[in-house]
Amino acid sequence: MACIRERRNRLVIDFYDQHGKRRWKTLKEGTTKNGARKALREIEDSIEKGSYIAPTEVPGFSKVAETWLKIKKPNIRHSTYGQYAGHVENHLKPYFGITQISRVNYDSIERYIQHCQDEGMSTAMLKKSLVTLGAILTYSCRKRYIAYNPIRDIEKPRGQGTKEETKDISILEPTQIRTLLDAAPDFKSKTLFMVAVGTGMRQGEILGSKWDDMDWVAGQIQVKRTFNYKRFYEPKSKTSRRKIDLAPQLIAQLKEWQLACLPNKLDLIFPNGDGNPINDSNLRSRIFDPALKKAKISKIRFHDLRHCYASLLIDQGESPKYIQVQMGHSSINVTFDIYGHLMKDSNQEAATRLGNTIFGESSSKTVANEKKDFNRNG
Repeated sequence: MACIRERRNRLVIDFYDQHGKRRWKTLKEGTTKNGARKALREIEDSIEKGSYIAPTEVPGFSKVAETWLKIKKPNIRHSTYGQYAGHVENHLKPYFGITQISRVNYDSIERYIQHCQDEGMSTAMLKKSLVTLGAILTYSCRKRYIAYNPIRDIEKPRGQGTKEETKDISILEPTQIRTLLDAAPDFKSKTLFMVAVGTGMRQGEILGSKWDDMDWVAGQIQVKRTFNYKRFYEPKSKTSRRKIDLAPQLIAQLKEWQLACLPNKLDLIFPNGDGNPINDSNLRSRIFDPALKKAKISKIRFHDLRHCYASLLIDQGESPKYIQVQMGHSSINVTFDIYGHLMKDSNQEAATRLGNTIFGESSSKTVANEKKDFNRNG
């Protein structure tokens, strides 16, 4: 049975853990009997829950994070694992290090957030690292290293960092897009560029697309898979699996390319010479970058063609909901977060249409006539 006793002028809690092993905890000098009883109740609660771990046996943050990564690796995409590992190695381990996982509490997480902001970390990256930290702490709860995940109580940062995350989005003008298409090295590359800028599909979605994904009657292409890191993957969310409307010019281009495309066992729309998916690094270094150079366009990422698609839809007044669906964003908030700065904050045409709906189309003429009469009568 647990008890509190005094040893060398300090209070000691003597108890047996959930495994029947005798343990003791020497309290800080000056601890009162009430403080000792409170500490004992906390120990007894953790023993009852089977979650008591002796302080000397609680692993450090780095060890827990590494173990968590090993467990996650077989069950997630290579790219997702790379992101998690990057958060752990570049941000979380350097800060928390060998700190016992039980000491990663609300206060220490608040200090981590402040540290990252002082260092100029972007708000978006800070949020991502906190998601990874939360997952590690959830794993720690399951392992009973900690009783509660403190990340739940943390107020997420909202742009307080000294360096805002607005990853530069490079957008080409329609004339530049046409120049780039003319600079494509061959018909297949030109068609691939047209698909990228005419559908907003991600690079992996384009490289993994097959002729069976085309719906010629509806004039759409279906996103059913991606090709990344030399492997095919299912779309990572329901919204990523989508149907994208195609312009008539793009449909005509694809039909012409289908006739010229050599048959391949994978039925790929854009196979390499061996009938396999195009290597993404080869796409950039051997096809896309040389075309940019030939077109005398400043170097941009292939992914920026996706941004071009979204910006053009915004320019022509398409609804944010339609853009979200076509882009495959998980929510309309994602669309606003990325492209909100491109959307107009005024729309006189909308106000005019609303006025005509409410007050009638003749009202504007009536107002104009009354203004003329007023001016005439002085």
